[in-house]
Amino acid sequence: MSLKDRISEEIKAAMKAKDKIRLETVRGIKKLILEKETEVRAKGQDALNGDQELAILSQLAKQRRDSIEQYRNAGRDELAEKEAQELAILEEYMPRQLSEAEVAETIDRIIAQVGATSAKDMGKVMGPVMKELKGKADGKMVQDLVKQKLAG
Repeated sequence: MSLKDRISEEIKAAMKAKDKIRLETVRGIKKLILEKETEVRAKGQDALNGDQELAILSQLAKQRRDSIEQYRNAGRDELAEKEAQELAILEEYMPRQLSEAEVAETIDRIIAQVGATSAKDMGKVMGPVMKELKGKADGKMVQDLVKQKLAG
């Protein structure tokens, strides 16, 4: 079942359950899927592929994480909580997120592979790391860990 079909089923279920946050979140996903499908059809592609679907989910999850941070910094915990609930719903459709330890392990391996030794090598490390961890880890966490490892 494609992500689009799964989301359509979720919209029906959320409406029946009167789950306002889930309904709002899955409708947001469907809206982006439809917009992206329109873009790819113009390029001759029939439907979204798995990577494109993952990119949509990753984009929405990143927006939620950024909003949570901003709301918490502004003392708006009720809004941060709503964003956190939406993020949890989005993560149901994404691959399992790796732990910080699993991400650190991947970073260590890639640092060794590319022979990075200092912060100047960050670009050499980030490309392969993000390619391998796409959709499986938060980009900000990855960036912070790479900086930390190359600085130390």
